[in-house]
Amino acid sequence: MALLEVEDLRTYFKTREGEVRAVDGVSFSLEHSKMLGIVGESGCGKSVTVLSIMGLVQTPGRVVGGSAVFQGRDLVQLKGRELEDVRGHEIGMIFQDPMTSLNPTLTIGTQLTETLRRHLGMNKDQARKRAVELLEEVHIPNAARRLDDYPHRYSGGMRQRVMIAIAISCNPKLLIADEPTTALDVTVQAGVLDLLHELRSIHEMGVIIITHDMGVVAETADDIIVMYAGQIVEQATALDLFDRPEHPYTEALLEALPQVEGEGIREGRLRSISGRPPDLLDPPPACRFAPRCAYAGQDDCATVPPDLREIRPGHWVRSSHPTSERAAAPVGAR
Repeated sequence: MALLEVEDLRTYFKTREGEVRAVDGVSFSLEHSKMLGIVGESGCGKSVTVLSIMGLVQTPGRVVGGSAVFQGRDLVQLKGRELEDVRGHEIGMIFQDPMTSLNPTLTIGTQLTETLRRHLGMNKDQARKRAVELLEEVHIPNAARRLDDYPHRYSGGMRQRVMIAIAISCNPKLLIADEPTTALDVTVQAGVLDLLHELRSIHEMGVIIITHDMGVVAETADDIIVMYAGQIVEQATALDLFDRPEHPYTEALLEALPQVEGEGIREGRLRSISGRPPDLLDPPPACRFAPRCAYAGQDDCATVPPDLREIRPGHWVRSSHPTSERAAAPVGAR
């Protein structure tokens, strides 16, 4: 059994203008001790997907269908105290801005020990001793002394390490990292990603990492999901997705990356994706990428919704024009 099985998850937001389908039929699974990357541009539904799993979607949003089975329990059906017992204990979560996630009026030690006492029943002394060990585990020097500092005394990278320490404090089986490197400079990003890799191995956790940066998942993820307009458009192993992307959107994302090493050094301007993401109040009736796709317009892309289909073992794509089929088509067929 997979650690997490998400099936047909749908989360909608009611507004005055209508219903926004932020997550619309998302299904995936995560195996034990594996790292799954979820990528896509802003507004594609990546963060709402994990917030739905954690029961953290705020009104006017609501999960209207689907399931998220974690270790035999459907998290979508859990309420109140049951869900609180899972969050922070069995599932840890890291948010993208550690300065707003940490309480500026409480010391780091207070915020670390609160989780330990709530979920593990430790007394004050036990929790403080464990808090020092956690800060040492995430490579914060002088941990015992730094425990009594307030968040503003830490750098951005150090604050994110504190958030990671809080997230792993109860030895969760699943760690969710929502844009964990967005607010950090490049050198600090690398250190945080290395730390996540290290902790995954030590604690044997499954990890979901949410990002808009294809470079981040290239270095960290075993499997990758590409989302667009609330749906999964491609899913594969990291190696297969970067070697042989199938969806036109994934191709465009990769072509927008600067390439500075290897045999294929790209010269000139980077490619951008024309147009803009669709309005999820009124999404395109069929393929949601069709208005921006160079291969749409000469067939049923605008009228028949494409299914997410397995184009080769372990590689799924939602497109009428996957790369491998375009390459196999005779010249002039389209």
